[in-house]
Amino acid sequence: MTGIEITTRKTIGRSSWPLRKRLWVKLRARLVTSDRMMSVLAGLVVAYIRLVYKSNRLVEFDEQRADRLLAEHAPVIVTCWHGQHFIAPMFTRGGEPSVAMVSRSKDAELNARVVEKLGFETVRASGGRASARMANKGAVRGILALREKLRAGHSVFMMADIPHGTPREAGLGIVSIARFTGAPIVPIAYASSRRHVFQKAWDKAVMNLPFGRAALYFGDPIRVPPDADDAKLEELRLELQNALNSLLDKAHATVDAPA
Repeated sequence: MTGIEITTRKTIGRSSWPLRKRLWVKLRARLVTSDRMMSVLAGLVVAYIRLVYKSNRLVEFDEQRADRLLAEHAPVIVTCWHGQHFIAPMFTRGGEPSVAMVSRSKDAELNARVVEKLGFETVRASGGRASARMANKGAVRGILALREKLRAGHSVFMMADIPHGTPREAGLGIVSIARFTGAPIVPIAYASSRRHVFQKAWDKAVMNLPFGRAALYFGDPIRVPPDADDAKLEELRLELQNALNSLLDKAHATVDAPA
């Protein structure tokens, strides 16, 4: 009797998973299409980001070097990996808002709302992939708008890796944008001692938790020559990728070290 009951419960658990998945997909679709719900959710996310930002003690951040680097090379393309969204508040300190490039997909609408509430302007484009594929996705208008923002003196914040691609692998899109716009790329990495990693997420996204220690590192600017060929673009893509991984590993080592 007990064995039958256990088997029944297991069967129900397995069969109910597709139902739960369908319900989540339906709920997510409603969130994406409901302007009011999206605004409320974005507000909650921003409130949490600010809590994490203010409650974590920044144990490693060379603010003078960062300010000098951004001032000397501005406007720049500041970049990090997907799943590092809690870095964003660091770029609202300077008075004049930065510009964030956000994917054109409907799934990225929440990200756009969040960064706008944090004081960013947004440009909707898809910059992770190579330029030919970006054109196929209809992102040319967004890339041109990005260039105009840079020409107007606004630094840009964007992700280096390709959405739903390989985590911690830089795409060719960002170096292609740097070649097209003439703006140098500045890699950064942020980590906190208290964090939750979503292991099943494609980007191993991190939810930074409050009341811990944090570290933020800036890498050296990477310039892409306007006449860079495919081989040079690949070389600089790898340089950016290695720089981002090195900075993130360094940030993790800093916050995970005994206090």
